[in-house]
Amino acid sequence: MTAVITGLGVVAPTGIGIEEHWSSVLAGDTAIKPISRFDASSYPVRLAGEVREFDAAERVPSLLVPQTDHWTHMGFLTAEMALADARIDPAEVPEYDMAVVTAASSGGTEFGQREIQKLWSKGSRTVGAYQSIAWFYAASTGQISIRHGMRGPCGVIANEQAGGLDAVAQARRMLRNGAKVVVSGGTDASLCPYGLTAQLSTGLLSRDSDPARAFRPFSEDACGYLPGEGGSKLIVEDAEHAASRGAGTPYGEVAGYAATFDPPPGSGRPPTLRGAIENALADAGITPADVDVVFADAMGEAGADRDEAEAISAVFGPEGVPVAAPKVLTGRMYAGGAPLDIVTALLTIRDGVVPALPEDWEIHPGYRIDLVRGAPRRMPVRTALVLARGYGGFNAALVLRACGT
Repeated sequence: MTAVITGLGVVAPTGIGIEEHWSSVLAGDTAIKPISRFDASSYPVRLAGEVREFDAAERVPSLLVPQTDHWTHMGFLTAEMALADARIDPAEVPEYDMAVVTAASSGGTEFGQREIQKLWSKGSRTVGAYQSIAWFYAASTGQISIRHGMRGPCGVIANEQAGGLDAVAQARRMLRNGAKVVVSGGTDASLCPYGLTAQLSTGLLSRDSDPARAFRPFSEDACGYLPGEGGSKLIVEDAEHAASRGAGTPYGEVAGYAATFDPPPGSGRPPTLRGAIENALADAGITPADVDVVFADAMGEAGADRDEAEAISAVFGPEGVPVAAPKVLTGRMYAGGAPLDIVTALLTIRDGVVPALPEDWEIHPGYRIDLVRGAPRRMPVRTALVLARGYGGFNAALVLRACGT
């Protein structure tokens, strides 16, 4: 069984739809701006990557809007986009052959905050019944499966940013167990007072007020990351099934995957991202020399950046492989970040061009990685490695390969 990706759907700060996102990434158009979803003037973090042109009333069936949170609204649209891109009509696929597995990080925080405020100010009778499900991590998975009649295995993975890769790997497992089509990926949306306060508790968010310098992974002045919202859904499909229905050439193959978990801080044991990389390459049956580009997790925190740079250079050699970090344009999107990196990596394979950071990006002199800066780098790309780490010690690595490689 070969797992291929046949459809993509994107709702991100960089654009709605894959081509709008891709055009913004190649142009280096940052979406980092002052938060507009609520008054953040009293918060230490006032910048984020928002999806500014998304109106749920225009994009989501009216009955579903009041029942679900902003993150699920974006989940609905990305799933519909991905299904349309894959040219799949769920009504034409046996319902038990279709599965859904998504990543979630914060859940429905905006919906939850609104209902909690009603509880405090007006009493329990004013809290809507949908509060019981709209906040829940599995809400998007459940709503997508119900909407499209997908009655095969369904699940959700909550490993923060790493969960976006873990969900796609779980989709591959579902195909191996008999599913034919899996909706996977993830979205996230936690730009509300409740959500931002929860994120601040990690101590990892940048408090710099300059949009051009607040999120600077792998630089000497890295001071944390900025939050973002949105993400992507992917159609992961059995290659034989895709061919039998005339799907055309898939975007790529899910060729390899591995996950590790870091030891507790202060234990004296090293982080395990390198192990995830090496195991993912082994799962794909390739060597480091076969990888054309790495899409970095790029957390923007000094210790995390050092650990990631050391892992990449240890596996591929000093400056041994081009490294891309497009999330500087969107902020760190948690459960939606890694799926969006998968989309960007697949478009890099499709078009043979690696997105770049700004020309003036000053990489830390101690990091021996080939961080792509200046103009996008045009080169043949057949194999891409996507990395993701989740708060608390989660690491994941996913190998994507052009079909027929």
